[in-house]
Amino acid sequence: MLQKPRIQALKSFTKNHICTDILRLDEIHPVISGNKWYKLRYYLEDALMHGAREIASFGGAYSNHLVALALASKEAGLSAIGFIRGEAGPIASPTLSAAKEYGMQLVYLTREQYQDKAAIKKAYETKGRYFVSEGGYGNLGVQGAAKIMEEIDPSPYTHIVCSVGSGTMAAGLLTTLAAHQQLIGISSQKNNPTLKNAVLQFCSPEIHGQFELEENFHFGGFAKHPPTLLQYMRELWIRESLPTDIVYTSKLCFGVEQMIATNRFKTGNKILIIHSGGLQGNHSLKKGLLPF
Repeated sequence: MLQKPRIQALKSFTKNHICTDILRLDEIHPVISGNKWYKLRYYLEDALMHGAREIASFGGAYSNHLVALALASKEAGLSAIGFIRGEAGPIASPTLSAAKEYGMQLVYLTREQYQDKAAIKKAYETKGRYFVSEGGYGNLGVQGAAKIMEEIDPSPYTHIVCSVGSGTMAAGLLTTLAAHQQLIGISSQKNNPTLKNAVLQFCSPEIHGQFELEENFHFGGFAKHPPTLLQYMRELWIRESLPTDIVYTSKLCFGVEQMIATNRFKTGNKILIIHSGGLQGNHSLKKGLLPF
């Protein structure tokens, strides 16, 4: 049962008459949390409509997408198979252990094999198997992500800010913007020149100017979490009782605070941050390293 997300005011972010709220999508479900349900819902419907018996998708050892897909598929009465980037180690990551617990079959591929998704689909294609791209990327994922803004009244906000991984959620959000609004994406990746186009290719050209991609808050690269980031996560919890993850939302919130401090926003602007979930990714950290 999904819970309706709430909006939390971030009082410590409010400076120069700039107000900041966060949409707590992490609270809608304990497993299929954050943006995952929105990105998956139409794929699941399409799979069932086409008589599929199994959902297949792709991800790394710490993929929030695969965990959510494993349980969502199970609840929809479908089997699931995950193609994993990297060979199996002696101990599965907490993420993959959870996916397996929810019934997902795991197939490990070398990093070289993983790069050729078309070859994987051809090799593993079978009747009743429905493939979903990594991260839910694609038209149905974008359409689902657009539904996020239907949970609230977004009209008071001048800026929507979200993390960008595959670009699916950002593309969906961009399609919903009013003329007075700007979407800022905080990249979780380092030096990915294709990322902006991954977002814009789903959107009509007349709204391309309403999107900015900020690439300076990756903390060294995807899933990198140096001590400075972990300290920020602890401090943010003390200030706002806001749990964040090491891949996306911690870097997102840090980026917003830095942009406020460097006058990227004007007096009177109102910012909405999208909490995209992913907290299970913190299970890879040593126990007790974070207070939440």
